[in-house]
Amino acid sequence: MHYKDKPLFPKDFLWGASSAAWQVEGAVAEDGRSTAIIDLNSKKKKPYTDNSIAADHYHKYKEDVQLMADAGFTSYRFSIAWPRIYPDNSGVPNQLGIDFYNQLIDELVEHSITPIVTLYHYDMPVWVDEEFNGWYDRGIIDAFDQYVRTCFESFGDRVKYWLAINEQNMQIVYGDWLGVCKYPETWFEDKWKVNHIMNLCHAKAVIACHDLVEDGKIGPVPGMVPFYPESAKPADQIAAMNAEELTEKIWNDFNANREYNGFIKRYWKENNIDPDIRPGDMELVAQAKIDFFGINCYRSNVAKESPVASDHQEIGLNKSGKKGEFVYPNYPGIFAQTVNPFVETTDWDWEIDPVAMRYLLRYMEDHYHLPMVITENGYGAHETLGEDGQVHDQERIDFLNDQIYQVGLAIEDGAKVFGYNPWSFTDLLSTGNGMAKRYGLVYINTTDEELLDLRRIPKDSYYWYKEVIRSNGQTLARQKG
Repeated sequence: MHYKDKPLFPKDFLWGASSAAWQVEGAVAEDGRSTAIIDLNSKKKKPYTDNSIAADHYHKYKEDVQLMADAGFTSYRFSIAWPRIYPDNSGVPNQLGIDFYNQLIDELVEHSITPIVTLYHYDMPVWVDEEFNGWYDRGIIDAFDQYVRTCFESFGDRVKYWLAINEQNMQIVYGDWLGVCKYPETWFEDKWKVNHIMNLCHAKAVIACHDLVEDGKIGPVPGMVPFYPESAKPADQIAAMNAEELTEKIWNDFNANREYNGFIKRYWKENNIDPDIRPGDMELVAQAKIDFFGINCYRSNVAKESPVASDHQEIGLNKSGKKGEFVYPNYPGIFAQTVNPFVETTDWDWEIDPVAMRYLLRYMEDHYHLPMVITENGYGAHETLGEDGQVHDQERIDFLNDQIYQVGLAIEDGAKVFGYNPWSFTDLLSTGNGMAKRYGLVYINTTDEELLDLRRIPKDSYYWYKEVIRSNGQTLARQKG
């Protein structure tokens, strides 16, 4: 629907930005923190730097929070590093790790910034990986439960919004890239056992939050990439639906409805897959009623019919930031991904499609009728300081303007969205591209090749976003809608 007036955002709308512990904190061996599997994974992403220092948020959090406050933030989505809280299997939490997050949370609260906290953002302690074979062994369920309960007991008096597991769907879809897959030769079958164990951990977190945090709310945070059909051909529509099922919908259905949907059950049967669902599992899941969805969305995709006789092609991610290196996957009889000629792309071949945000929020509202908060959405780019010592990132401003405007239109359409936290507040370590792929509103003065002074330099987008927040969205440039 086209609206004559600009969209209005709720008066108590949460404006902020996001980060993740392993990508922003650094200090990976300080104050008792032990090694995480993602630390080791990041060392494999040469020629990019690893996460040993990242943006050094661990030492500079007060400066960072002050910059948030100066911009008018009313929320900040971040994660807690599991190996800071439980660096070993002694069962004794690390008080220095708890102290750090207490200090960060206190700093946020003092500046009237609402913390939105992710419990797991890829940083499983190595000791957990070694003892329980990563996500493959059910022993991780009790270890995770111990960890999340400590977080709720330590921080729940001030943190009321919690996210359980970041992008569980993407950890399954891109298991090798994110370090979850340990046995590539059997991953096709194994991933559904791993996914089920993750679901049980998610359920434990939801139940514990409701038990331990007064007025606490908790939800999943899926990585969402809406799929459009390539054409009006009916088979293309089914292909797009298949793509959404196998990349996001089966996870959302499970979290919202607390049961596996018919599509995935039939898929398992067709492919002779046993997800190892045991007595008592689904009774546990039934108790885990979520309160909202976190939404990570950057782009859209297109799917088309894939003939059964066609050649299988796994996805090839663009890991260099040179346009054109993305390889479109083909899954015979299910779907093939293809190019969208109607949108531009970033240097990493990610579609720039603000309307996808409105489509997604309406889709989620129609399917689940739950509140939502944007927890990631942003523009990754190659950036350096200009001759004037500043970063003039007009492309990011244009991207964020169009995305936020579409969030506003979705709210007008009836979607219950209570906050917007783009990725990311500062530049930080990209999942696969080090410091080369920058998302931040604030520039961090360092590179993959050389550790510099780590100065915080607000970009043009920081000052633009400050005005958006001040006006509660009314300074946004009008978009078609």
